[in-house]
Amino acid sequence: MTFKAFFEGIESLADALLFPLFNALRNLEPQSWWGANFMSWLFIGIFFAAFYYWMKQLSQFNASGEEDTTQTAHSYLGDS
Repeated sequence: MTFKAFFEGIESLADALLFPLFNALRNLEPQSWWGANFMSWLFIGIFFAAFYYWMKQLSQFNASGEEDTTQTAHSYLGDS
């Protein structure tokens, strides 16, 4: 298998499967702006869910008091 065949396989996958889905969303835009931007809204929703989870975990970790917050907690902060 050559690199050319590998990249041609990726091209055929994108042309046959991925691009028609996004072209359908683009063609939907004159009828429904919200529907055409479905993928954007989906990714924004995933981002906010992950951000909320991350902040919740950070607050639980901070509330447990496990972290050493002294000035010499890390070697790169100095000895004093």
